[in-house]
Amino acid sequence: MTGESVAIIGARVVPVTGDPIDGGTVLAEAGRITAVGTDLAVPPGIRVIEAAGRWVLPGFIEAHGHVGVHEEGEGWAGSDTNELTDPVTAQVRALDAINPADLGFRDAISGGVLAVNINPGSGNPIGGQTVAVKCWGRTVDEMVLRQPSGMKSALGENPKRVYGEQHKTPSTRLGTAAVIRSALVDAGNYLSRLETEQRKPEAERGPVSRDLKLEALGRVLRREIPWRQHCHRADDIATALRLAQEFGYDLVLDHGTEGYLIADKIAAAGVPVVTGPLITARSKVELRNRTMANPGLLAAAGVTVAIATDHPVVPVHLLILQAALAVREGLDRDTALRAVTITPARIMRVADRIGSLVPGKDADLAIWSGDPLDVMSRVEAAYIGGLEVYRYDRASRSGVFAAP
Repeated sequence: MTGESVAIIGARVVPVTGDPIDGGTVLAEAGRITAVGTDLAVPPGIRVIEAAGRWVLPGFIEAHGHVGVHEEGEGWAGSDTNELTDPVTAQVRALDAINPADLGFRDAISGGVLAVNINPGSGNPIGGQTVAVKCWGRTVDEMVLRQPSGMKSALGENPKRVYGEQHKTPSTRLGTAAVIRSALVDAGNYLSRLETEQRKPEAERGPVSRDLKLEALGRVLRREIPWRQHCHRADDIATALRLAQEFGYDLVLDHGTEGYLIADKIAAAGVPVVTGPLITARSKVELRNRTMANPGLLAAAGVTVAIATDHPVVPVHLLILQAALAVREGLDRDTALRAVTITPARIMRVADRIGSLVPGKDADLAIWSGDPLDVMSRVEAAYIGGLEVYRYDRASRSGVFAAP
């Protein structure tokens, strides 16, 4: 989507990957950022937006959520996060279940969250393909940033509970790991068969029956997409690291609730952590040692950290509140802002498009009334691809959205 050309002037511009600019200008044309700085000449015909006293930041990014597949206020009819009929559903795609009309997308925008990595749920050892989308559009196809953006997998309580109750494998942690390993071995064998046929002269090649499940897992083994590993407890995190070492894929730890207990091992492995949700109760055993200090402790150990809400567990528009609370508990302020912008963009492999205010990137940005880490600040306007999709109306104390 491409909006009008705009020049936002006089603001405190926070590019994220560069120093803040007081009295700065952001120019956007044809949906892309064309210049960021001070004393920039504004070309004729560009709409000028006075933003003195305001802050301008790139759109925030929810690196792990279920917006659109776990619709708000719809009950079972809008719940499409888990295909709980098979422990391995690598072939299913979050893409095919997203409802752009879900109210969660509007909530996201009102909180400055303009992109989301949408994941299947954590009921299966291998739950399916994630997708990175922008938060505005009539169909999900026009919202997509990257498809697929990862493969969801789960360790810990959820898969053992789901299949244990069905008296199926896996009903234990060791069973869950075995299911994952077996599926990846099958995928490796599938790739070997394909490669064997490709090495033959064309006239001698035989058909290899197409398998959507193994194709998808093959993309993981080829390191085309990351393995998004749901895990909370330290022992499950250690299992995640062990499996990644065995199969050689690119691992991202989702949640990492007890990551601070083995932060040195995570850092040594060079594995990023998408931590969150942070504003939750200890609703199950594996959350017993949860702490708001986790992001700061991980970052201090040298771990790359992103912050997520796991919407709807925590409402997506509270993403920046979680970052602010993490700062209160020791996370460096600049790291916190990167944890909801450029870091998730890199984890999702879309940093060429979003995550910072840099010429050439998409004009996805928000105008804030003040410091976004101050709970009293709010989004006054949001732009996706240069299109103004949201503006806060002070008179009615509500947001006004553009038509998708």
